Amino acid sequence: MVKPGNLAVKTLLFVLLLALGTALVGCTQGTGTDNASAQQGADKEVILATTTSTYDSGLLDVLEPDFEAKTGYDLKILSKGTGASLKLGQNGDVDVLLVHAKERELQLVNQGFFVNRHDVMYNDFVILGPEDDPAGIRGMSNAAGAFKKIARAKATFASRGDNSGTNMKELSIWQKASVKPSGDWYLSLGQGMGDTLRVANEKNAYTLADRGTYLSMKEKLNLAVLVQGDPILFNQYGVMAVNPDKHANVNFEGAQAFIEYMLSPETQEKIGAYKKYGEQLFVPNAK
Repeated sequence: MVKPGNLAVKTLLFVLLLALGTALVGCTQGTGTDNASAQQGADKEVILATTTSTYDSGLLDVLEPDFEAKTGYDLKILSKGTGASLKLGQNGDVDVLLVHAKERELQLVNQGFFVNRHDVMYNDFVILGPEDDPAGIRGMSNAAGAFKKIARAKATFASRGDNSGTNMKELSIWQKASVKPSGDWYLSLGQGMGDTLRVANEKNAYTLADRGTYLSMKEKLNLAVLVQGDPILFNQYGVMAVNPDKHANVNFEGAQAFIEYMLSPETQEKIGAYKKYGEQLFVPNAK
């Protein structure tokens, strides 16, 4: 015969044990759900490393929401110079790149760091300077010759100095001019294109810029296009994915979705239609 007191104690213990078991099951199920949601969220995030010139132009403000709406991916954009973007890709810290140093890009593709590289669009570089043009380069069609005159005049020159695609192009022009720029007149800033243009404007300095970023900011600048048209100033942009064989952690499917989006006829049309102050900033040329 069970005493009433013992029955009450046993009933209470049973209820407590049942509640504890339910809580443990709930915690376990909750953790699994959270982990699944986190994994799904990670798979839906695509990390893009791109140049400051592309970002500063405002083009991605148009393309980002369109890509996300069409694909369901969440695009996270890291705006760096091309050199820094390439390093992020080599380290597997991003999924896909949109940069503009084609020769260097192809070297890294051949080394196995990147795959599926495609031309996407182009514009050109221009040499900008103050309206009074103290070095006397206005109207020249030879970029290296213009750089020589700037160096001889020791006219202030603002360099990005950040190993970006623009900086690589600038250094190649100095090399062609057989000039090693140095001294107080040469300002190596370590800044993006937008900031470099602002400094050049403040200092009445010469600088090399991609036309897209210049056009997007020209209403705020007192700098004029002084030299253009030299074939060395051609500026090709390319898109490519980080090789998943090098870094298994990357979202390769998301990277492929972004590449396909950039190459699509509809996006190519959007790139060609993108203008600032009535001027086209990029020419689409995906094949």
